[in-house]
Amino acid sequence: MKAAIFEQLGKPLRIGSIADPRPGHGQILLKVCRCGICGSDLHMTEDPTFGLRAGAIIGHEFAGEVLEIGAGVTSLKVGDHVSAAPLKGCGGCPSCVAGEPAWCENGMQLIGGGYAEYAALDAIQCRKLPWGISAADGALAEPLAVALHGVIRSALKTGERVLILGAGPIGLAVAFWARRLGARQVVVVDLSDHQRERAMSIGATGYLVSGEDMDVHVAEACSGAPDIVFECVGKPGLIDHCIGLVRPRGRVLVLGLCTMPDRMDSFRAVSKEVQVIMSVFFDMHEFAQAIETLDGGRYRPQNLVSNIVSLDAMPDTFESLRRRTTQCKVLVAPFDKC
Repeated sequence: MKAAIFEQLGKPLRIGSIADPRPGHGQILLKVCRCGICGSDLHMTEDPTFGLRAGAIIGHEFAGEVLEIGAGVTSLKVGDHVSAAPLKGCGGCPSCVAGEPAWCENGMQLIGGGYAEYAALDAIQCRKLPWGISAADGALAEPLAVALHGVIRSALKTGERVLILGAGPIGLAVAFWARRLGARQVVVVDLSDHQRERAMSIGATGYLVSGEDMDVHVAEACSGAPDIVFECVGKPGLIDHCIGLVRPRGRVLVLGLCTMPDRMDSFRAVSKEVQVIMSVFFDMHEFAQAIETLDGGRYRPQNLVSNIVSLDAMPDTFESLRRRTTQCKVLVAPFDKC
């Protein structure tokens, strides 16, 4: 099969041919219809923190059609369209039984494989897409679930004011959920104006370009200091920046992936009694909820998608996303028809 292969840090992915995967016990063989390019994939291919090995096939936001089932699989059948959760636990510990493989007591594995024509993965990682939701849309379930988990951890209450730093796919997905779950004001801040229209189409009530006197502009847009500030960028200094913007006794929810040391003004945080909450991954109940939202509504998460590219074009597009562009969520389509 054709796949985008990781060779070494700092080097572009290479399109090559490798052996087709085969489903083992409890697994299914998936024809990949769409796979989203995630910011964490960009980090993985340039940062040694993640320990990515030569020959790896990454890509963890994918959905497709079941082509074959392995021994012991009873939950799915050939022809089903499914969305794949990339979190693999042991399946038997209390966390896994509760639908929380990300916190498996025996160690979670982050499974990729979506930047290829086919992938073999455990059936327990897959959720069947309801009638009317395409496999193309199903690739959005993973980033939507990540954002939903963050919003749930923030303990958002109806009528609260939300500020989101970062107009990338996760930041905009947070805007979608915050508005859907009852926030009164949902304001997105970014370095550029590129995603303003997309942010408003997905549920934001306001959009700001970062600059001087941000506390003043934020208070105007939010009708007061925000109750919750979401950090969805992952750069040093931004958690401290969020602490400065949130109201006293407010919450800062960190979704941005930063692998570098960071500092904050702890005295200011203590003086304001700010809660700083970290969020990563999701549970399978949130994953299922994310799938259900793809079936329509006033604000459509499908508006996150800015581009669809072929697998052959994927490496060049992947590299272009390391720089700021007007793109948002880019999906890879390994097949012309799916």
